[in-house]
Amino acid sequence: MNKIETNIMPREPKDTKINGSPYTTFTREQWAKLRADTPMTIDKNQISQLEGLGDKLSVEEVEDIYLPMSRLLSFYVEAAQRLHKSTLEFLNRDEDKLPFIIGMGGSVAVGKSTTARVLQALLAHWPNHPRVEVLPTDGFLYPNKVLEENNLMDRKGFPESYDIAALLKFLSAVKAGQPNVKAPVYSHFSYDILPGQFITVDRPDILIVEGLNVLQPAVLPRDGMAIPFVSDFFDFSIYIDADEELIGQWYCDRFLQLTNTAFRDPAAYFHRYSQLNSKEAALKAKEIWESINLLNLKENILPTRQRAHLILEKGRDHATKSVSLRRL
Repeated sequence: MNKIETNIMPREPKDTKINGSPYTTFTREQWAKLRADTPMTIDKNQISQLEGLGDKLSVEEVEDIYLPMSRLLSFYVEAAQRLHKSTLEFLNRDEDKLPFIIGMGGSVAVGKSTTARVLQALLAHWPNHPRVEVLPTDGFLYPNKVLEENNLMDRKGFPESYDIAALLKFLSAVKAGQPNVKAPVYSHFSYDILPGQFITVDRPDILIVEGLNVLQPAVLPRDGMAIPFVSDFFDFSIYIDADEELIGQWYCDRFLQLTNTAFRDPAAYFHRYSQLNSKEAALKAKEIWESINLLNLKENILPTRQRAHLILEKGRDHATKSVSLRRL
């Protein structure tokens, strides 16, 4: 039998790189059209009250970005409520509806708190979920005493500076529909947890949980035993994004504002910075940003961006440039 010769070349390894994005990205103009007929339910005075320090918020921003977002989230909440009701019918149980939890992550000074407050104000006007509450995760930072004992004061805001077990316990109780669940209160003025003070969350329709590292996954266990992530409790998640240089500028601008306002109070934790001249204060702000907050952004916060359902990309003056929505 004659030997059959072939010219088949060895197969090249398959390219495992995924080029497609799981998101659909909308320009500001495209996203604004998705508002449809959603009415504007807050006025100009309310908008100015919702602004954070150094975070500009215009009527146009609310109309173009946040009204479409509130419409989308309302659809998600209604769908979750219907599914929960159907599940209870299947199980032949009669229980109250459970809170819809929205997680919101992003860097220091990027505008998370402002976004949370605006969404709270808008979502509360939808008829099927009037009770909307906001919870900052700053309250779950370890007290300064604990951070000092563990040499973590310069790592405040990094994942290891949070009492994750307490945060998971809180979210588990809220998600289970328990009444009057308490969370610790953090003061930016005293830069510490306020002993004996709590935020009480009492079975809201929607809870917005905002913080630096809320989208970060936990380390998976080797034995296969389940360890929940904070984000496991989220029904929807949002990441507030912007270029590093812009966020750094916003942080420094805010720092300089505080040196001329809140830091001037002798009781303020950072009162010493109010004694700096403008040039010294600017250098100190840049130093803190680069050595702590930028490092945390690069190492821990930015890597969680792709875990969000929706990414809000900001440009100059905190105006949103684009919105990316994860495909279902």
